[in-house]
Amino acid sequence: MEKARCNMTEFWKEHSKAATVEEMMLDSRARELTEQELPEILSMLPCLAGYKVLELGAGIGRYTSHLLTMAGHVTAVDFMDSFVEKNRQDNGHHSNAAFIQADVTKLDIPQNSFDFIFSNWLLMYLSEEELQSFIEKMLGWLRPGGFLFFRESCNHRSGDSKRDFNPTCYRTEAQYSHLVSSVQMEGPEGGQTFGFDIVLKKKVQAYIEMKNNPNQLCWLLEKVRRSSNTQNGFTTFQQFLDNKQYTRRGILRYEKIFGAGYVSTGGPSTTKEFVDLLNLKPGQKVLDVGSGIGGGDFYMAKTFGVEVLGLDLSDNMVDIAMERAITEKLPSVQFEVADATKRTFPEGSFDVIYSRDTILHIDDKLALFKRFHSWLKPGGQLLISDYCCSEKPWTPVFESYVKQRGYILYTPSQYGKFIGDAGFCNVRAEDRTAQFIQVIKTELHEAEAIKHEFIKEFSEEDYLAIVNGWREKLERSNSGNQRWGLFYATRK
Repeated sequence: MEKARCNMTEFWKEHSKAATVEEMMLDSRARELTEQELPEILSMLPCLAGYKVLELGAGIGRYTSHLLTMAGHVTAVDFMDSFVEKNRQDNGHHSNAAFIQADVTKLDIPQNSFDFIFSNWLLMYLSEEELQSFIEKMLGWLRPGGFLFFRESCNHRSGDSKRDFNPTCYRTEAQYSHLVSSVQMEGPEGGQTFGFDIVLKKKVQAYIEMKNNPNQLCWLLEKVRRSSNTQNGFTTFQQFLDNKQYTRRGILRYEKIFGAGYVSTGGPSTTKEFVDLLNLKPGQKVLDVGSGIGGGDFYMAKTFGVEVLGLDLSDNMVDIAMERAITEKLPSVQFEVADATKRTFPEGSFDVIYSRDTILHIDDKLALFKRFHSWLKPGGQLLISDYCCSEKPWTPVFESYVKQRGYILYTPSQYGKFIGDAGFCNVRAEDRTAQFIQVIKTELHEAEAIKHEFIKEFSEEDYLAIVNGWREKLERSNSGNQRWGLFYATRK
């Protein structure tokens, strides 16, 4: 480990003499890339007003200068004297700046000292042992509710320089995600346990477009208290989704029934019907919350010429959507792993917010709809389909189903009232259960028609899981307990 650190020191001493952005990024197109990627990355950050920020691997201050205008105070740390000095020369006139030359693994920082930690191309230079320990340290340095943002080059180097120092490990996207989700620590008082929840994970679009490099990944994480009431044995809801409800195999077998690109009721037919209600125009910006594997997003972009950002909390869903995006060759459609209850966007960012059978997972629907209202432009449209329920009492079977899935359901009229209370106007709340029942019957019939093909591709067990699940859904809907709602509203 010490030998690797010495080698790294010698490498950067040799290649930091001029302290230029080309040296720091090890890329001949550094200035051009910075123009594109810097605003993109800054747009992923939460509001930093009044925040104490720790910037790790700050280099010559490519981000420091911007963070200083956004935050209450920034402490910029880098390994190389020449980079720190250049950063100090350019940004030292700010009264809210501090500069430290240090090996980040040896920093001694009190617990709960910072609101936000920003790291760009740093973790790949740490060994496995160092990385695990360092993520735990960063969790401790953050106050509860604080955020960690890091960007890494996964699978291969970031620049084009043949001089590139060989980092200890070019890790995969999955390795980083697993590391940050598994780290936990006890707080200094009360025995509370803390961990990281994902706010977003996203590829850097500038590198995809300019260098055909999809391996630049950003994560934004929030330090949260860990409850002893885990989701079906999983530490986070995302882990539950990806390991239980939406495994890759489970997603693909849903798609086999719903249609290529779809994992929600009615597939392309209901998508076309509902999207047509929006009267989309070329160039409009659409946010799809719970985008799944992207069928609806590709349909909207190809048919109406809109730009779509698809959010989904399931890594597996977004992985498949990104694979499909390569085939579709539609740069106007982007995806990110994100928690819509924590993600932030500037007010008036979108013309349309669209969501299909997703918000059933979210507890505080009113708070989410208020966020939607803020994100929409004046006159913007909201369109949601979602699972709903009848008034209680419910049958024991339905009670058990809702509890096992972790759903939070309301009647269509209650759901519509939440939307109105969030500030929307022209609210339409429609009970579409009759349509839901008919669609399920159609999908059951289609499943029977492709039974042999399905079993050959998956298994008889998979087939029965789908078919029996649909039959149970029919029973719940016919009993009156399970409802399906369609909701439309606009922002004034």
